[in-house]
Amino acid sequence: MDEQRFSRRFAMLTTAHLADACIRARLPVRCAPAITRAVSPGDRVAGRACPARHVGSVDVFLEAIEGAAPGDVLVVDNGGRLDEACVGDLVVLEAQAAGLAGIVIWGLHRDTADIRSIGLPVFSVGSMPTGPQRLDPLPPDALEHATVGEWTVCREDVVVGDDDGVLFLPAGRVEELCGLAETIRDTERRQADRIRAGESLREQVRFHHYLAQRRQRPGLSFREHLRAVGGAIEE
Repeated sequence: MDEQRFSRRFAMLTTAHLADACIRARLPVRCAPAITRAVSPGDRVAGRACPARHVGSVDVFLEAIEGAAPGDVLVVDNGGRLDEACVGDLVVLEAQAAGLAGIVIWGLHRDTADIRSIGLPVFSVGSMPTGPQRLDPLPPDALEHATVGEWTVCREDVVVGDDDGVLFLPAGRVEELCGLAETIRDTERRQADRIRAGESLREQVRFHHYLAQRRQRPGLSFREHLRAVGGAIEE
């Protein structure tokens, strides 16, 4: 995967476009839970995943950053815990200085004002003043994969995030998914322009025809109909 090329293409796309592309490509849509949001609204991030599983100390983050490449996204697995913050301003500054593209945290952050002033995109579940008050054993595979919600994320994944949330994509399918997402985006833009020009979406997707067909074929889904007429509402 050409990371710079991917970043440029994602700049013209959204996570929603890429999620729909996953559906069209028959891939799992691996979204971080909906509570995962940018610390600074409007931030966007895209890059290869650099996983790190937190056990109570920042050294695992420093080790992950040590082995990261510029443009990577640190993906922090703190088990979605809501009783401690695991990333603060110093880790964010360190990631920025190393050239990382951003941080995604399955857990909480702190130092919100400082993180916003740093400017590196950070996505997390929320914030809390206190850091960890524990130190658990470090698993031997702590830098190999991270869990975010129900999904396992590894270095063979790409992370994208925007105002809709965070999505994980297989790096080996990124070119294909971007192409599909761009097709979906362009179709949706044309449909929006036609609505503004006075042609309703129902007219565009021949909704009356769909209803008539469904009476004859009760199992017909709207998604099947959209594929037949070239719509792109649901995928």
